[in-house]
Amino acid sequence: MELFNAYFLKACCAIGAGLCMGIGAIGPAIGEGNAVGKALEGMARQPEAASNLRTNMIVGCAITETTGIYALLISFLILFATNV
Repeated sequence: MELFNAYFLKACCAIGAGLCMGIGAIGPAIGEGNAVGKALEGMARQPEAASNLRTNMIVGCAITETTGIYALLISFLILFATNV
């Protein structure tokens, strides 16, 4: 019975890590896509403001990407920091 509990806990950890990355990667992907799309739209409308828009877009994408990296870190902790 103890062996079943260990395997069940490992399976739950794998499912939890998968859900963490699945949910944690959707938000940054949507956010970055929206930010890049709006920045390109702004660059097309006002080409003289392209450098300012590009700089702000890159900073915004970098900040948004940290959410995905944090989700990856948490999923690694779920997978490899369990004492089973």
